[in-house]
Amino acid sequence: MKHQDFLRRLPGGEGRDGLRRRDRLQQRLHLDFTLLILLLCVAAYGLIVLYSANGQSIDGVRRQGLYFLVALGGAVVIAQIPPHFMRRVAPWMYLAGVIMLTLVMLMGVHAMGAQRWLGVGGMRFQPSEIMKLATPMMVSAYLGQRMLPPRFRYVVVSLVLMAVPVLLIAQQPDLGTSLLVASSGMVVLFFSGLGWRYILIALGAVLAGIWPMWHFGMHEYQRQRVLTLLDPEKDSLGAGWNIIQSKTAIGSGGYSGKGWLQGTQSQLDFLPEGHTDFIIAVLGEEFGLLGILLLMTLYCLIIARGMLIAVHAQGSFSRLLAASITFTFFVYVFVNAGMVSGMLPVVGVPLPLVSQGGTAMVTLMAGFGILMAIATERRRVIRQE
Repeated sequence: MKHQDFLRRLPGGEGRDGLRRRDRLQQRLHLDFTLLILLLCVAAYGLIVLYSANGQSIDGVRRQGLYFLVALGGAVVIAQIPPHFMRRVAPWMYLAGVIMLTLVMLMGVHAMGAQRWLGVGGMRFQPSEIMKLATPMMVSAYLGQRMLPPRFRYVVVSLVLMAVPVLLIAQQPDLGTSLLVASSGMVVLFFSGLGWRYILIALGAVLAGIWPMWHFGMHEYQRQRVLTLLDPEKDSLGAGWNIIQSKTAIGSGGYSGKGWLQGTQSQLDFLPEGHTDFIIAVLGEEFGLLGILLLMTLYCLIIARGMLIAVHAQGSFSRLLAASITFTFFVYVFVNAGMVSGMLPVVGVPLPLVSQGGTAMVTLMAGFGILMAIATERRRVIRQE
């Protein structure tokens, strides 16, 4: 009896044939269908919430949907790029990002009290978004070519590679993005097998740097955000307004919410930035705890899938980069949920795939495109053999 005939006669044999067909399709497209379906579910859920948060504007939903389709197309294209090619271009991408950040500091577009954009042909873009991917790619490429866990001098070089873009972004000023870039690089170091001695030294350095950072490294509005976190009622009509209204919206939603389009804080414009940074407050008010749990479950499944891809990745570069992209996505969710619920200072981090905005979505989906390229890397190698 042939092996294939034996499989067909086993219970579930036909199901396994179906799995093989799906796997072959994934090989040809270089896509991870599980991850892709989860991303589509979050994006669709986000459009439903955005319609309410954006004043029931169908134009806003249409524009956000277009952003997602463009970002999805970019992710599909990036998924076709072999990881070994990404490793080769990582230094050039990093260098280009640092040069653009320097240009922002010298001749960037000034708007809303910050200088974060470069203007090209009547359009402007934020080079710091590029560094969310370029920094972990560079650190992963550097450490991936060396024996792990890294020696002290390799750790120092990695920290310098992270510090350059982080300091340039912090000068814009953009505390939220600088923290995201820093965390994306630190995750690479952590997953490279960094010893606890280095971790404890780093924690000690952070604690020792709190006082000088507070007095010399932070702008007045950034210090005000920290003070507002500790006591938002002190300036309830000013700096504390956002946090107070956000917590009111989430608390009033209760277990099952007030119903779609029935939120008072959002529909009556008591909640500022309800369609961007504070959109999860709109979700909590209208869909309640159940609605938030559904979104968090989808996020957890995406994170679990990303970590599974990292575990099965081929080579140190792919493993480190996949873990960094996945953990950075977790940081997005954690920081946004923390600041909206009053547990973290407001730093302007959007809720992934839900908050309105095109640039952040394109960057996120580009990262997921890299994840899917890494997920199919092993299949590429097998097929070539």
